[in-house]
Amino acid sequence: MHDPGQHAPGLNPALAETRFCPRCGAADPEVEYPRRLACPACGHHVFFNPKPVASTILRDPGTGAFWLLRRGFEPGAGRWTFPGGFVDLGETVEDAARREAVEEVGIDVELTGLVGVYSRNEDRVVLVVFAATPLGVPQTSSEAPEVRAFAPEAIPWDELAFWSTTAALRDALNGG
Repeated sequence: MHDPGQHAPGLNPALAETRFCPRCGAADPEVEYPRRLACPACGHHVFFNPKPVASTILRDPGTGAFWLLRRGFEPGAGRWTFPGGFVDLGETVEDAARREAVEEVGIDVELTGLVGVYSRNEDRVVLVVFAATPLGVPQTSSEAPEVRAFAPEAIPWDELAFWSTTAALRDALNGG
């Protein structure tokens, strides 16, 4: 039986609290936290993987400024980042990056290259970040109540939403 006290539930809270097989209801499935559940009663196996997130770093081709948005929601509400979100089933990472830019800042973008892929073993996501040219002027939305272009030397490093925002912007500045 899995002892929930053995692991911090933050990485996979659903699995940390699992006491029954989600298929047949048998008690005490085998749990290999945080990666796998197996039920000896019915043979059901479930594997847990990080979720892909697609993002775009929007850079004005004329000025070199980076367009950032202030997040409207948690996590990171009120802090700066670039458009991004989960990849849906049935779409490519590139399509998700374009869709998120439309949803968050109301514009189409042209993807111009891969900046990088970012992950940590304690996180539930793998972030894929593309460089992109905005095909219009980014607008505010409920997800992005403020949108602003920052010259490279004016990026608000102390106000960025996530460790990955900082890493990707640094890589973009260094030609990533």
